[in-house]
Amino acid sequence: MTKIFDEDMSAAFGTRAIHAGQRPDPLSGAIMTPIYQTSTYVQEALGVNKGYEYARGKNPTREALERNIASLENARYGFAFSSGMGCLDSIMKLFKSGDHFVVGENVYGGTYRLFDKILRNYGMTFTYVDTRDPQLIADACTSATAAVIVETPTNPLMRLTDIRAAADVAHTHKALLIIDNTFASPYFQQPFSLGADIVWHSSTKYLNGHSDMIGGIALVNDDDIAARLQFILNASGAVPGPMDAWLVLRGTKTLHLRMERHDSNGRTIATWLANRMGESNVFYPGLESHPQHALAVKQMTGFGGMISIETGSRERAASMLERVRVFSLAESLGGVESLINQPAGMTHASVEPARRAELGITEGLIRLSCGVEDVGDLIADLEQSL
Repeated sequence: MTKIFDEDMSAAFGTRAIHAGQRPDPLSGAIMTPIYQTSTYVQEALGVNKGYEYARGKNPTREALERNIASLENARYGFAFSSGMGCLDSIMKLFKSGDHFVVGENVYGGTYRLFDKILRNYGMTFTYVDTRDPQLIADACTSATAAVIVETPTNPLMRLTDIRAAADVAHTHKALLIIDNTFASPYFQQPFSLGADIVWHSSTKYLNGHSDMIGGIALVNDDDIAARLQFILNASGAVPGPMDAWLVLRGTKTLHLRMERHDSNGRTIATWLANRMGESNVFYPGLESHPQHALAVKQMTGFGGMISIETGSRERAASMLERVRVFSLAESLGGVESLINQPAGMTHASVEPARRAELGITEGLIRLSCGVEDVGDLIADLEQSL
């Protein structure tokens, strides 16, 4: 398993983003971690090796990435996977048939699809609740509850869960708290400091930041959970290639810089949209009009670049999506470029229409991932598209 170097925890975030978990290459002195593009490793003798046997289990490039992000999340261990969903699927293999899970009702459509269409067939049960209210989490827990699983902020309605309150509820019921920290990133939110047991990301998004790879990563502090995740990683094999690991490692070096710009653009655009469309039609935790703004200020240090808006109809949404020129119509988020999509027909298409309607994911809802372009150009693009 990949444990971070102790000294990697002492520096500030930006320094760790650039240096944590990495050392100059001992062979050449290369400042960048090499891409160890190999499937196997030559052993010195039977049972004697340099710590590496087969690349599914360990790869030096992947290990550098795992140490780096573990440091950024203030975790002891990191485990990189081939996708965000591969990461979540591997986390769920920590559990067994008969286990029960309390899940935030407004999770990413792919998360719901994995739980409802696949894992339910293996005897796991899921109760979906509005995790904005800790009492609803507590009410849903049973003697079989193994974990509480939430996103905060949620995709795409930007709802928040009080992480400390959720942790207290989960631990009272001897369950784990699992947090999807993709939207906030470790730069703006530190779930372990609030009681989380497992934190995971789609590293495709803000961690990589350049829309050029697919990956996921899980972070833990508990030695036993770490050992079990390492076994699952090797046994199931949902691991990233060394090039993908290197691309995320390159991305984290500018994470602190990019997140500041995403946040600045997000705040400016959300304020402009609230004035243009009305506060009730703009979902962004950084707005004082957001019903959970006080909680956002309490447990986040910034609000990022994710904004959702209600246009009122599918026709208005389609017209806007067809007119944008700087924003690009595409799924995903967190890259340097600005993206726009309609969750009902794209990221949450796997969620049943009736369930989407119940949650408030309407045909007129649009999600923005504000990139790092000049904010004036982004606002001008939204103005002409509206």
